[in-house]
Amino acid sequence: TWYESSLPYWLLDRTMANTSILATNTFYRFENGRFYGWEGINCCEGTCAHVWHYAQAPGRLFPQIERDIRKRVDFGLALGQNGAIHYRGEFHDHHADDGQCGRILGVLREHQMSKDNSFLRELWPKVKKSIEFMIKRDADQDGLLNGAQPNTLDAAWYGKISFISSLYLAALKAGEQMAREMNDHTFADRCRSIAAKGADNILQTYNGEYFYQIEDPQHKDNIGIGPGCYIDQIFGQTWAHWVNLGQLFDREKQLSALRALWKYNFVPDVGPFRDHFKRGRWYAAAGDAGLIMCSWPKGGQNPNFAKHWQYGYFNECMSGFEWQAAAHMIWESHDQADLLEKGLAISRAIHDRYDGRLRNPYNEIECSDHYARSMASYGVFQAVCGFEYHGPKGHIGFAPRLKPEDFKAPFITAEGWGTFTQRRQGNIQYETIAVKWGRLTLRSLAFAIPKNMTVNQVKISTADKVLHCRHDLTDERLVIVMETTTTLEAGQTITITIS
Repeated sequence: TWYESSLPYWLLDRTMANTSILATNTFYRFENGRFYGWEGINCCEGTCAHVWHYAQAPGRLFPQIERDIRKRVDFGLALGQNGAIHYRGEFHDHHADDGQCGRILGVLREHQMSKDNSFLRELWPKVKKSIEFMIKRDADQDGLLNGAQPNTLDAAWYGKISFISSLYLAALKAGEQMAREMNDHTFADRCRSIAAKGADNILQTYNGEYFYQIEDPQHKDNIGIGPGCYIDQIFGQTWAHWVNLGQLFDREKQLSALRALWKYNFVPDVGPFRDHFKRGRWYAAAGDAGLIMCSWPKGGQNPNFAKHWQYGYFNECMSGFEWQAAAHMIWESHDQADLLEKGLAISRAIHDRYDGRLRNPYNEIECSDHYARSMASYGVFQAVCGFEYHGPKGHIGFAPRLKPEDFKAPFITAEGWGTFTQRRQGNIQYETIAVKWGRLTLRSLAFAIPKNMTVNQVKISTADKVLHCRHDLTDERLVIVMETTTTLEAGQTITITIS
C-alpha cells in the first residue's frame, strides 16, 4: 500500500526508511510493556522529550506506542509535582521548554490518532497541569517565555526567542482545543487569550526577513543564536500544521522566514562552508548538500558564543532539523509553488547524502547511529499529502501539494490504513478513499479545491448506497459533513464527486 502512489519513489523510500529506527537498539520494549528510547544507539538516555518530539513516524504509524509513552513516561514517571516534564524521564528532574511543548502537542496528536476520546480524558488533568507550568514561565502572560529556556541544543538560552515561543504558542493552541473537547471552556479561553497576545508579540523577533532571538542583556555570556537565521525559528508552526491547529501568527512573515532559510542556510556543497567553519560534526561532507543549522547573514554574532562547546551545533547539517524545516515549506506551498520546490530539494539533499553507495540509507546519524529525531521525515510525507485526521471526531482530510490534479498516496488512521486518490477533470474533482486493512469511521471530510473552481454539488457514495451530506467552502477548503456516521471496512471504498 505504501508504494502504490503517485509520489516519487525516492520520497516514499526516504520518508519511511527512518521508521526502521524502531527496530534497532535505539528503541526497546521492557518486560512490563513500557516503551523506551535512547536518542540514538546507546546515546543519551530517557526517551528524551526534546529529541523524540520531532519524530512523527511512531505517532502516525504505531499510535499505540506513543500513547503508551505519553501515559507511562511524559505524564507518568517524568511528570513533576509542579507540572514540569522531566525530559529524560527518571534520569533527572529537569525540564526543557521545547520538549515540554512538544509532548503537550504530542498528546493532541495521539488523541487525534485514537478511535475515541478515552486517552485524552484519562490524561487531561495532567496535561492541563503541564500547560499551566508553561504559562507560569510566561511571567507577564504576553505569549513569550521568560528567563532561562533550556532546549535541544543542550543549553539554556535567554531573551525573546521565536523558536521556543512559537512552540509555546502551538502548545497553547493545542491546550485550547483539548480543553474544549473536555468541556473545560474556562481554561480553553485562557489559553486562547495568551496565544492571541503571543501572536502579536512574537513579531518583535522579526527583523524584516526572518525571526531571531532578542538576547537578554543580563545574560550576554550565555550561548544562543542572537540575530542568527536559525533552522527551527518557527518550529511551532510546523507542529501546528501536523495537528491541524491553523496559522499561529502572521503567515506572510513566516513565508519570508522560510525563504530566508533557503537563501542563507541551504548550501549545495557543504565542503567550502565546513573548511571555513571548523567546529561541528561532519554529518554532511564535501560534495553533500544540506541546510545549515544557523547563519548570521546580517552580522551581529555574539563573540561569546564561540567559547561554548555547543557552538559547533550551529555549523552542522542534522537531518531531523532539516526534515522539520522542509515539512513546513511544503505545508505552506499550496499557494507558494517555490516553497514546494525548496522543501523537496532539502528532502532530496538528505536522501542523496544517504545514498546506499555512500552511507547506510537506514541510518541517519546525529549524536549516534539510528537517531530518533530523523523520524521527522514522516512529517514531510504528511505535508505532501496535506493530511489531517481526528479519529474521535471521525474526520479525515487531504490537500495534496504535489500534482494534486492526479494524486494517489497511502494514509494511516487510528484503526486502519488505505489509499487516497484525487483526480481533477474540468470543473469536477473526484476523491476516493479505499480501506485496505482495518476500518475507518467517518463523519466529515475536507479537501482542497482549486481557486478558480466553483462548487455547486457534492455527491458521496459507497458500493451499495448514496450518502446524504452538506458542504461548506471557505478559502479553497471544502468541508463535507455527512448526515450519518459511516464505517468503511477493509475492501470498501467511498467516492466523492465535487462539481
